[in-house]
Amino acid sequence: MKHFTKRLLCASLLSLLAGAAQAEIAVIVNPANGDTITKDDISALYLAKTKTFPGGKNAIPLDRPEGSPTRVEFVSKVIDKDEAQMKSYWSRLIFTGKGVPPKVVETDAEVKDMVARNPDTIGFIDAAAADATVKVVAKF
Repeated sequence: MKHFTKRLLCASLLSLLAGAAQAEIAVIVNPANGDTITKDDISALYLAKTKTFPGGKNAIPLDRPEGSPTRVEFVSKVIDKDEAQMKSYWSRLIFTGKGVPPKVVETDAEVKDMVARNPDTIGFIDAAAADATVKVVAKF
């Protein structure tokens, strides 16, 4: 019985730690962007269903490397897909000539820099990395 209790306690602690390990994701735009942007707007941009912000200005989404923790969280929480589904989705669009996936950017710092310099960009980073150089439009 002792071993069962220890295993149960260990499993409980691991599940709590796994939940805590998930980072909050911040979707960011240039501070000059005055649009109100919803989760549906963000999803539509990242699925190439639209190429503009709600106000009509051109939108350039920035992605993160496949399998990176930030991207896994974003795809799950915002796009409501997993990595395999996203890969399949983009494979179909590319094959049919209906879309080009967003530019992949390696780090939070690079995403912030690109968004801060270009009012047409939108990206996502770990919420802890957000600062005054960018505008957070949503957190997930």
